[in-house]
Amino acid sequence: MIVCKFGGTSVADAAAIRRVVEIVTSKQADQPIVVVSALGGATNQLLDLAHKAAAGELLAALQIVEQLRDRHLRETQALLDDSAEAADLAVDIGAAFDELAHLAEAFRTLGYLTPRSLDTVAALGELLSSQIVAAAFRNAGFPGVYVDARDVMRTNDYFTRAEPDFDGIALAAQERLVPLVQQGRIPVMGGFVGSAPGRVTTTLGRGGSDYSASLIGAAIDASAIEIWTDVDGMLTADPRVIPAARLIEHIGFEEAAELAAFGAKVLHPSTIAPAVQRGIPVYVFNSRNPEGKGTMIASAAPRLPVRAIAGKRNATLVKLRSSRMLLAPGFLRRVFEVFENHRTSVDVVTTSEVSVSVTLDDTNNLGAIIQDLAAFGDVAVERRAGVVAIVGAGIADGSRAIADAIAALGPIPVHMASLSATGINVTLVIDDDQVVPAMQRLHATFFEGAA
Repeated sequence: MIVCKFGGTSVADAAAIRRVVEIVTSKQADQPIVVVSALGGATNQLLDLAHKAAAGELLAALQIVEQLRDRHLRETQALLDDSAEAADLAVDIGAAFDELAHLAEAFRTLGYLTPRSLDTVAALGELLSSQIVAAAFRNAGFPGVYVDARDVMRTNDYFTRAEPDFDGIALAAQERLVPLVQQGRIPVMGGFVGSAPGRVTTTLGRGGSDYSASLIGAAIDASAIEIWTDVDGMLTADPRVIPAARLIEHIGFEEAAELAAFGAKVLHPSTIAPAVQRGIPVYVFNSRNPEGKGTMIASAAPRLPVRAIAGKRNATLVKLRSSRMLLAPGFLRRVFEVFENHRTSVDVVTTSEVSVSVTLDDTNNLGAIIQDLAAFGDVAVERRAGVVAIVGAGIADGSRAIADAIAALGPIPVHMASLSATGINVTLVIDDDQVVPAMQRLHATFFEGAA
């Protein structure tokens, strides 16, 4: 069995969905399970209408409801023509958007949104797209079966960023997905969506469809997990920043995870973990170029000093200085408990005898974090930081690659530098507006033969 996950651009319209059908049905011998995102851009619109309704902009919210209704009905009609199934699915789609309109009116009355209500709205995109894609398989003469993701993807009730119940997912997948595959059918389910006890709708957070696919792959012990997107695979850098970026045909699990965490857009940062634990290879392919080589992510890959460059902007740098750190057992544990208590992950970390510095992507609880850290010493915050990462399994095999990376930056000042514990990633914290120039310099040094 394999898991094939298709992102929003791969199911953006009827033409894209037909390509999905062609790709998957060419793999029927591999017993595919299909995971799909919402139609491209639909989730952003769903969240936008919820926020507009809660802010009192009901007319604008209802206009988005109708835009989404028309789009889903239009693509369904284009896929299924005038079949009886098209009429039945149109009724279901209409009912879903009628309910969404009622929710928008409720949000306007309440004047606020809860995380639970946001998940209810955000989940609609995947729930509808998976029904449409399953119907497209059947219309093309293949045994596609819609599976409600909430019946498989079991989570806790931490709404908008729910944490998976691995044992619950494994049991549900064996009960609901495996029998369908054994019958020769093609299960189709939405990614990103799950359910807490009581079948309350949850989501895994933005980008969680990749994570869903990996969790399902681990649950059924898949032979492979395929991530189908709109690029040819993982590249040596973001092609929007570095047009000369090259395809990476083979990359290690840890390298891919580091790149995802440090800004690579192809994969959600959590995607790799379940696959790593089960040793399942992950492939990244382009649904618009299905004949392309793509990228294979596996435990064994050629060991290179530098595999790729990644970068991200809009990071926040938090610095804590305290003389009480000196020779104080347990001090760092208490400091990092502050971030844990506020459910905030830290990114880059550096320490000295009397200071610790971290970068954050999530600043929702920054005020409370600063207040708690102030009990330990002096706290300083720099809000416009950037991070570049040089990733390669062999980067720590001698000092040449690290020295070349520092030298490549030239006049760009470095505020923090960190070599990962696994020795495959050197992370540099610089000014936000220097991320692009830094990536250009680094890519030229390691992949283009010139500084």
